[in-house]
Amino acid sequence: MLDATMPAPRLADPADSADDHALVRAAVAGDMAAYERIYRRHAPRLNAVLWRLCGGHAARAEDALQETFLQAWRALPSFRFESSLGTWLHRMGVNAALMELRGRAGAEALETGEDTTDAMEMLVAPDRCAGTVMDLERALETLPPRARAVLVLHDIEGWKHHEIADQLQMAVGSSKAQLHRARGLLRARLGESA
Repeated sequence: MLDATMPAPRLADPADSADDHALVRAAVAGDMAAYERIYRRHAPRLNAVLWRLCGGHAARAEDALQETFLQAWRALPSFRFESSLGTWLHRMGVNAALMELRGRAGAEALETGEDTTDAMEMLVAPDRCAGTVMDLERALETLPPRARAVLVLHDIEGWKHHEIADQLQMAVGSSKAQLHRARGLLRARLGESA
């Protein structure tokens, strides 16, 4: 697994799950303080994932985080407790980040007149000591969006290729190919031999 610099997520506590269920029920009943507790409990880890998916762009990650919690507020009455609340929010957040990236990629391509994937591939990592955490984060930011998404979901979040393929609407083989591509690009940017 890839180690990265965002704050370490709080370890899951079995009591949190039961508390999450009570908070969901209270929030659905209109208790705004309960929803605020849900936000405070889950936003830091979710923001770390969204930050990576958005290539280190804090404003984009914040937009995706806000969109996630707006969607969650609307969908909370339909939450069925079949998964943990954190997993449900995580999936919703990844969708919001991917929609943000799709929207931005098209706008950036129109503004620059070129394919943003090609432009990102041309970036060279700063001349720094290979292996430092900042180098890793900067190299991660320069990856093409789909390759970065697969790498973050697989190597950082621990998702399986079939889950990534479902989430990103691609074939399992494409997920594997994107992961291989992302790892190769990271090695090249960090100055490691293939």
